[in-house]
Amino acid sequence: MISILAVEDDQDLNQTVCSVLKRHGYSVSGASSANEAFSLMFDNKFDLVISDIMMPKVDGFELAETIRQLDHNMPIMFMTARGDLESKQIGFRIGIDDYMVKPIDFDEILLRVGALLRRAKIEANKRLTIGKFVMDADEHVAYNGNESIAFTMREFELVFKLLSFPKKTFTRGQLMDDFWGIDTNTSTRTVDVYMTKIRDKLADVNDFEIVTVRGLGYKAVPNES
Repeated sequence: MISILAVEDDQDLNQTVCSVLKRHGYSVSGASSANEAFSLMFDNKFDLVISDIMMPKVDGFELAETIRQLDHNMPIMFMTARGDLESKQIGFRIGIDDYMVKPIDFDEILLRVGALLRRAKIEANKRLTIGKFVMDADEHVAYNGNESIAFTMREFELVFKLLSFPKKTFTRGQLMDDFWGIDTNTSTRTVDVYMTKIRDKLADVNDFEIVTVRGLGYKAVPNES
């Protein structure tokens, strides 16, 4: 069973979040402080951490930074009243994976938790295979049959991201945030330039295609035949 740690000093909200997640099949432990969270993590293995930012003594930033130093792959989501851009920038620079602003919509938190866990599972695998096309994230190599494809690092990561979520549309803004940083001054047109280069390199690949979703962004669509 998937195990989640919820760190929130508001006892009522903590209990509600834990109850909602438990009703949907997750094993959940609640902590009211970062220090309590550290104790629970010492004795238990968790698959995801949901944390508030504003907590006494040790705040969520320090908690997330410590977790990230110990575990590069643990999904971390902030659930906080702080909706300002600076707090989001600090969180994402530390290495969190998602950010929700209170008041919390519990249907939305379930969707976000599911997405984070799916992504963590894919990243733990580090290898994608679609027909004859193979990507190995540990080696950063891609093959179409026996032929290697010379992607740059960023091209590789963009393709790996799209193929990790087949048929899911990613906006240009989302891709910019993921691969150029949320505070970048680079135009979203840069994504289009990269996609043109990627498509050229995938010209001989028949197992999927990178599709432009007009007015939004891009998605990878496997060929069914």
